[in-house]
Amino acid sequence: MMRSQPSFCLFFCCAMLFTFQSSLKAEWPEFRGPSGQGLVKGAKLPIHFDEENSSAWKQPIPGKGWSSPVILDNTIWLTTAVESILSEEEKEQKLKEAGLPAKRFDSLQAAAEVSLFALSINFKTGKIEKEIPLFSILEPEQIHSLNSFSSPTPILEENRIYCHFGTNGTACIDTDTGEVLWRREIHILHSVGAGSSPVLYKDLLILVCDGLDQQFVTALNKNTGETVWRTDRPPLRTSEPECMKSYCTPLIIKFQGKDQMIIPGAQWFVSYDPQTGKEIWRVDHGRGWSIVPRPVYEDGIVYATTGYPSAVLWAIRVDGKGDVTETHTAWKEPRQIPFKPSPVLTDGKLFMVSDLGIASCYEAKTGKKVWMKRLGGNYSASPISNGEHLYFSSQEGKITVIKASDEYEVVSESELDGQIMASPVVEGESILLRTDQALYRFDYQ
Repeated sequence: MMRSQPSFCLFFCCAMLFTFQSSLKAEWPEFRGPSGQGLVKGAKLPIHFDEENSSAWKQPIPGKGWSSPVILDNTIWLTTAVESILSEEEKEQKLKEAGLPAKRFDSLQAAAEVSLFALSINFKTGKIEKEIPLFSILEPEQIHSLNSFSSPTPILEENRIYCHFGTNGTACIDTDTGEVLWRREIHILHSVGAGSSPVLYKDLLILVCDGLDQQFVTALNKNTGETVWRTDRPPLRTSEPECMKSYCTPLIIKFQGKDQMIIPGAQWFVSYDPQTGKEIWRVDHGRGWSIVPRPVYEDGIVYATTGYPSAVLWAIRVDGKGDVTETHTAWKEPRQIPFKPSPVLTDGKLFMVSDLGIASCYEAKTGKKVWMKRLGGNYSASPISNGEHLYFSSQEGKITVIKASDEYEVVSESELDGQIMASPVVEGESILLRTDQALYRFDYQ
């Protein structure tokens, strides 16, 4: 049985409609930034990413993690996992003991033990200032070969950071002292590891728990870690556990003065009241599962994807109640929709990149395709935009900057050593990029 314990060895009110604006005072407090949508409009940002000539600093990071950094008061925080590596023979034996078929062995990774940490890094110098041990997992569940044991992005507020590792634990840290204030474990079967990042709403820390064995959303008291509410996901038609799981990060929006929390999951897109967990509306999107991209929102319409086996982008009006599948779908698009990277929405245009490197632009209101071009490479990281440019980071370490416009125009292409799975982060006129080996800071010049 999996056990975890502390140890030292680790996804824009009145008449206007806009997304919920976080009260957090951090520069980049959560997955995909202050709005949760990867948009920092108007920021002056670098367009070249050369390690030798353009980087302000490069800091090697111990362990491995696909979580994005978060930033508050010139301090960068991120999570990482230090693994005890298994030999191929040991890995095969561990997967056999888990009852998994041999045909899945190549797509999975396993570890003998995993130690999970939070790191604080000085924004100006890149120096690691704190290494805080959070959990030691003695018999970790296997994960997908493209995942890590530290993939959910933590979330920051004044004096606090909340680190989430799915079934392996959730912890709250005092950012001034480094003291761990509370730890909590909510066990579910992820199948391929955790992916959903936590969100904050008032005094609540909200977690999505869409596993093979159970599917629910829960809110914890952010001060104590105790459960405030728990809401089961809507019933599913499938009886196959693998088709019940999902990994999406919630998006909190404000519509007509009221907050909604949009969480895609297997078969359903659902909107909840974030204060109570009560369902507001739902849309039956079919048999999609393993949904990763975080939704985006503008002018009363939320844009969300359906996941495997065939991703489709849905545009849904958010003014409904109950099951609004037949009444509130504005449009759908099935071509080259990402399974992992989230879209970016700016100035009425929706931009995205598929996992296999096809970038596209659509009119957000109508779904009309504006352009579709091949970037090349493979993509997991979500793009960001400052309204002028779009930034795409491939798994192979290539960063492509293009114009955020009706015409496809490549501004620059750069290469970094290592693998990029974590999404880029903005602070002022700087971009932080995390590879599997290091964290880089690049400044506007």
